[in-house]
Amino acid sequence: MLKLSQKVESLPSSPSMAISSQAKKMKSEGIDVIDLSIGEPDFNTPEHIIDAAMAAAKAGATKYTVPAGNESLRKAIAQKFKQDNELDYTVAEITTGVGAKQLIFNAFMATLESGDEVVVPTPCWVSYGDIVALHGGVPVYVPCSEAVGFKLTPEALRQSITAKTRWLIINSPGNPTGAVYSRAELEALGEVLQDFPEVLVMSDEIYEHIILTGVPFVSFAQACPYLKDRMLIINGVSKSYAMTGWRLGYAAGPEKLIGGMNKLESQSCTSATSVAQAAAQAALLGDQDCVRQARQTFVDRLATIRSELAIVPELTLSSVPDGAFYLFLGCQSLIGRRTAEGKVLDSDAAVSGFLLNAAKVATVPGAAFGMSPYVRLSFATDPALVVKALKNIRSAIDGLAQG
Repeated sequence: MLKLSQKVESLPSSPSMAISSQAKKMKSEGIDVIDLSIGEPDFNTPEHIIDAAMAAAKAGATKYTVPAGNESLRKAIAQKFKQDNELDYTVAEITTGVGAKQLIFNAFMATLESGDEVVVPTPCWVSYGDIVALHGGVPVYVPCSEAVGFKLTPEALRQSITAKTRWLIINSPGNPTGAVYSRAELEALGEVLQDFPEVLVMSDEIYEHIILTGVPFVSFAQACPYLKDRMLIINGVSKSYAMTGWRLGYAAGPEKLIGGMNKLESQSCTSATSVAQAAAQAALLGDQDCVRQARQTFVDRLATIRSELAIVPELTLSSVPDGAFYLFLGCQSLIGRRTAEGKVLDSDAAVSGFLLNAAKVATVPGAAFGMSPYVRLSFATDPALVVKALKNIRSAIDGLAQG
């Protein structure tokens, strides 16, 4: 019999991708499902980016590149960091990968030994802890409740660090809550980290340009330049430029760490796709009106959806997202309710399952992000569909009985 390794056997699939796959399967069976589970802008990649990729392919840019990515792309990334974040990086301190997720994967593979700990504030993106565990590390989840804006406090950070701590992950703007750390909040975390010089910092800034309120985005390295020599910034073109399928992420950090990640890249994917690199270069160096227009679209969608949320008071929005394109909604009032079939909704996973089966709306349960009882809805789609989804949810909840 074919036998998989224990680490793969114990590795769960990405919860958000699993739910999205289930929703797609239902759609293929003719069921009218509204998929609000996946974080993917619904508009097309801007035309000038597609044109650049086509031109590159026609010009013969279809060969292997170096593992770190073409130097011209890395220069464009360095220019982006200088213009947007006031950060100076050389091309040797920058690498690219097949999406930001692969760069996170490579960074942990390059640095973690068995038993090393990684501090992960929750709620958090679903894959952080699993990627850490896959490489022998131990994710140390630190709950960050609504009371603290779903953000890590200096006190909680200090208490979570041990002699085994290797990394801290900060995601701002955050998935699933849309929380954005202010400069002062990042500086306060930086003060704690000064007492622990062996701890590396991963700053996941993939939603950098999707800011929904007046809270400005500040890169962690910008707020705490003294941490730059032990900080890895993760970013990419997926969210800001509607390029999820192009799979192009980039990272900046200490040259030794980047070198280790490049070595892993050379032994795995070889490099990010050459044509995707050309597209990313055009995205970063081209007209940024598309980014501004996308951000305004998400701002408008949030306003529309918040006004419609009143029809489902059972789903509570206690913290308005400052960034990204998700609503992290409390569902405590639904816990204990009973479906028409007699099933008790005993968790947010059960609530999410009920919403998929009864309302035909795909969401992700808070448990997948390390905090319950919540469900995450993405509004990176047509707001009319989200409004329809809320009406479906209203109708489904009306069919529930008290527990």
